[in-house]
Amino acid sequence: MTVNLDATLAALADPTRRRVVDLLRAGPRRAGELARSAETSAPAMSRHLRVLRTGGLVEVEPVVEDARLRVYRLRKEPFAKLDEWLPRFWEEQLTSFKAHAERS
Repeated sequence: MTVNLDATLAALADPTRRRVVDLLRAGPRRAGELARSAETSAPAMSRHLRVLRTGGLVEVEPVVEDARLRVYRLRKEPFAKLDEWLPRFWEEQLTSFKAHAERS
């Protein structure tokens, strides 16, 4: 799966989805656990997880014992790409700010 930085940033734009990412940093979880921890309804969590899946940030793993359950886990690739891009972004912004401050 190709990592799309725009899709990653769009998926992370919502505070509930950022909370889900924080929860998944501790390890894989079921959708119901995520909904309870994020204090949101199951249908709302389903929509958030769909956006995170579409953005490539999470992947789904079926539970062998019960095919109706799914476990969500973070994918490393989108976060590695974000980690690669952010320092360049801030370096450019700080360089521009320094140039502006020196002109003033």
